[in-house]
Amino acid sequence: MRSSLTMVGTLWAFLSLVTAVASSTSYFLPYWLFGSQLGKPVSFSTFRRCNYPVRGEGHSLIMVEECGRYASFNAIPSLAWQMCTVVTGAGCALLLLVALAAVLGCCMEELISRMMGRCMGAAQFVGGLLISSGCALYPLGWNSPEIMQTCGNVSNQFQLGTCRLGWAYYCAGGGAAAAMLICTWLSCFAGRNPKPVMLVESMRNTNSYAMELDRCLKP
Repeated sequence: MRSSLTMVGTLWAFLSLVTAVASSTSYFLPYWLFGSQLGKPVSFSTFRRCNYPVRGEGHSLIMVEECGRYASFNAIPSLAWQMCTVVTGAGCALLLLVALAAVLGCCMEELISRMMGRCMGAAQFVGGLLISSGCALYPLGWNSPEIMQTCGNVSNQFQLGTCRLGWAYYCAGGGAAAAMLICTWLSCFAGRNPKPVMLVESMRNTNSYAMELDRCLKP
C-alpha cells in the first residue's frame, strides 16, 4: 500500500492525530478548573461540571457528586464561557478533520499533494488559533457568581482565588500550540510532488515513434 505522504508527512499525520485527540478530549472533560464547595471537590470545563449543590430537605444545600453538562447553552455561567465553548469546539472540529485526512493520506496514493498539505497546515494553524483564543477567554468567566462560590468568593477575571487550573486546560492549550507551531511547519513537507504524467506519456509516445521511424529507414 503506497502512501501519498513523505516520511516527514507520516510524522505530521501522527502528530496531527495526537494533537487533535488531546485537544478534543480536554475540551469534553470537566477538569479545566478545580475548587471546592460545601467541603466537596468541584471541577469545571467550559460547558460541564462535576459536583453541584441542590436544595435538600429543610431547604438545606447538599452536594450531588456526579458530572454532567449544563442543561442548556444559556445555563453556562458566563458569556465568556459560552464564547469559549463555541470557539474551542470549532477549533477541535477543524483539527480532527485535518487529522482524519492526514491519516487517510498514509493509506491512499495521490490523496495529499504538496500544495494540499500546505493548505491543511494552514487549517491546523486556524484550528490551533481558535483553541488558544478559547483558552484566553476562559479566565474572563471567573467572576461569575457560580465560580466565585467555588473559589472562596474572592475570584475575579484572571484571579483564581482558592481555585486552581486543571490538567485539561493545559492539555488543550498544549495541543493547540503544537498544532500551530509543529504541525503547521511539518505540513509544508508532508505531501509528495505530483507526477508529471502527461510529460512521461508524451516522451513514451515520442520514443515509440522514433523507433518505428528508425526501423522503416533501415535497409
